[in-house]
Amino acid sequence: MTSFTTRATDDAADCCAAAGKVPDDQEPTAQQYFAQMIQNCLQNAQAAKDAGRPIVGILCEFTPRELIMAAGAVPVCLCGGSAKTIAAAEQYLPANLCPLIKSTFGYHLQGNNPFLEMADLIVAETTCDGKKKMYELMAESRPMYVLELPQKADDPDALEHWVRELQKFRSFLEQRFQTEITQEALRNAIATMNRERALRRELAALMKADSPPLTGRQLLDFKSSISGLCEDFRQYQRALAEYRDQQAGDSRVRVLLTGVPTVHGAERVVQLLEDAGGLVVAAENCTGLKPIMEDVDLNAADPLQALAEKYFHLPCSVMTRNDRRLEFLRELAVQYRAQCIVDLIWQACLTYDVESHRIKRFAEQELDLPYLRIETDYSPSDSARIMVRIEALFETIRR
Repeated sequence: MTSFTTRATDDAADCCAAAGKVPDDQEPTAQQYFAQMIQNCLQNAQAAKDAGRPIVGILCEFTPRELIMAAGAVPVCLCGGSAKTIAAAEQYLPANLCPLIKSTFGYHLQGNNPFLEMADLIVAETTCDGKKKMYELMAESRPMYVLELPQKADDPDALEHWVRELQKFRSFLEQRFQTEITQEALRNAIATMNRERALRRELAALMKADSPPLTGRQLLDFKSSISGLCEDFRQYQRALAEYRDQQAGDSRVRVLLTGVPTVHGAERVVQLLEDAGGLVVAAENCTGLKPIMEDVDLNAADPLQALAEKYFHLPCSVMTRNDRRLEFLRELAVQYRAQCIVDLIWQACLTYDVESHRIKRFAEQELDLPYLRIETDYSPSDSARIMVRIEALFETIRR
């Protein structure tokens, strides 16, 4: 596992210099800026659309944003985090299916996700069976490209297959949008994403402090549905300048969160953990450190090969055997001095659910840390029950 750095690099040109500077006494804080993330991204997406740039919806961290950006398009995350759209989806999908899948499909049916409605293309991927079959339904009325993921994390043939998949995806984007993805454009996109990952790592590293200056729930907000936004980079830097020397001065239980992604709108369990007196100092999942832990080698002879290697290393539960997840959890537990591991599983997320037994054994026997498995969906109906279990875990740790 590649250990991540804690300072942002200057590999990419400072595009933030072009962002309009507002006098300090009139400018909202970085936290206030990211609290308006959806509105900010909508403005950026609409401006790009008006300028003739395609909007490409993505539904998984395995989709390389760099290839989309190098094609002159704008990658936008479409993963649904709202419980309100699930009822519509259940007219077509099983009730006992992952809420993220149902929420995303519900947005499709209701037509009330503006990013999805303006998307010129949706990029899907063969992670779990539930997603694959949902994509078939969505593709009946929306343009879609499906990336076939390899399944065996340590098989050289699997990496070769993934390289070929990205080569085909590159050719498809070029044909679809009548453009050429040059090596220079790809390297520029890689530099931009490396910079974004480095800035987000630096923010996440603040949680290593004895008394971190922000909560895990606040940290979750420091990201956008659209990657590579210059103003985001400037706000990351402002947040780092604001928080770097602050200390909260408390003794909350340090939680290492693992499992499913807590996408925008589905942060309830993180909030419950912190309302109960915990502090989520690190999130291993796809909305946390997993996708930003490793950069793409900007100096590689073949940037596409380097891109494939970076994304192939994601320790997702769809991979078999998924030893990288354990290695990463071990690193995080040490670096962030975790006092327990909480494994969040969305209802019917079979790959993470099956792995939970192995994660429990690893946490308790190898890391010597208390472990709590939380299986839930997007409904708040079980919040009281979950809170009781969290409080019991924290009380045991404090004793």
